[in-house]
Amino acid sequence: MTNTGGHILVVDDEPPLLKMLSTYLGRLGYKVTTAGSTEKAWDEIAAAPERFVMAVLDATMTGIGVEDLASRMMAANQRLRVIVASGYPLDMTALQAAAPGRVIFLHKPFTPEMLAGAVRRMLATQEKAV
Repeated sequence: MTNTGGHILVVDDEPPLLKMLSTYLGRLGYKVTTAGSTEKAWDEIAAAPERFVMAVLDATMTGIGVEDLASRMMAANQRLRVIVASGYPLDMTALQAAAPGRVIFLHKPFTPEMLAGAVRRMLATQEKAV
């Protein structure tokens, strides 16, 4: 099953993972932009915040902290949904409280099917909010 439209920003500092996620999401019908740093990710959002429907963020990158980055992104685009991914436990309570229904945690490693399910669930909540 493919989707029509939807531009996703994928942020990770591991090039092979960026390529894999981009390829997989592209096969599902999403347009994908990648960023290898938190600063580049913010530049992408700041340049055209409404361009993206979702961001998939690696939680353990250097630079802008994931909570700060996600908060900035969601403030710039009120419809943006965020998936924060990490192989380590992460307390998302404050971020989820500040943006109910707009951010979830996905534990690494995850399968392509798990990512697809998370993306679909998050985008479904976006459409209900319209």
